[in-house]
Amino acid sequence: MTPTPALAALRAQLATLTTEAFRPELADIDRLPTLDVARLMNADDATVAGAVAGQLPRIAAAIDAITERMARGGRLVYAGAGTAGRLGVLDASECPPTFATAPGQVVGLVAGGPDALVNAVEGAEDRAEAAVADLAALGLTADDSVVGVSASGRTPYAVGAVEHARRTGALTVGLSCNAGSALGAAAEHPVEVVVGPELITGSTRLKAGTAQKLVLNMISTITMIRLGKTYGNLMVDLRASNDKLRARSRRIVAQATGAGEAEVEAALEEADGEVKAAILVLLSGVDGATAGRLLADAGGRLRAALEAARGD
Repeated sequence: MTPTPALAALRAQLATLTTEAFRPELADIDRLPTLDVARLMNADDATVAGAVAGQLPRIAAAIDAITERMARGGRLVYAGAGTAGRLGVLDASECPPTFATAPGQVVGLVAGGPDALVNAVEGAEDRAEAAVADLAALGLTADDSVVGVSASGRTPYAVGAVEHARRTGALTVGLSCNAGSALGAAAEHPVEVVVGPELITGSTRLKAGTAQKLVLNMISTITMIRLGKTYGNLMVDLRASNDKLRARSRRIVAQATGAGEAEVEAALEEADGEVKAAILVLLSGVDGATAGRLLADAGGRLRAALEAARGD
């Protein structure tokens, strides 16, 4: 069967990508003892952090730009296909319990929709127009930030999302693992973490997936730090929705204030269970209602609220 011109062109394009390259030194990997394969894989993974380090200035610039938009009410939207899309959804889904983000404040879009989180939806990644429709359904605005995620940097869904977002005036970031990618060219902030060929040729859920997870961790976590969602390195904006988080909230109040168990319980009761307000109650001596007002006036930033309470 003769390949179509489009398929031939795609094959030629893939042959130029670092993430798709074949490593002849691993051609007999299936004959090696399991421990040796594990060592090879572990050594491969150890190179990822260094590749991310090379992109830190670009990552930091993107985070500052995202923070500026989120501070004025914008949303953070991840868009990708396959592993890249699932990683975006994972990062978005962890923001509400970790940082008490509002519903819809951090959003993950995956090509093929929710079913693609657990099943391969073949062909979904090839539809740039689907990304446009998904972003349109969100009512994308110029205050929003869209991070397209694609290991290859050529995935039509991710590139289409970034191109549409940029036309809308939204901030755009292109996270990929190949230099000179179409995704990077489309985005205002290109972040290209070149991790090299994979242990299993073309399986970009490996090093490329790890690199994407590390960068997404940075984007969401540092943005939330900049937005005042932490107090030092304490997760003071967590949503205590289960027993583990309720126990953690008490530990955090104690760690921030040095208060004993009875004082912590009393402060949390006074603050209706809100960790930041309870810390403010203990450190400044105000009541729960005043703590809530000071936090609201400070935009939820605990340090600023403490300074206001102390008259600094």
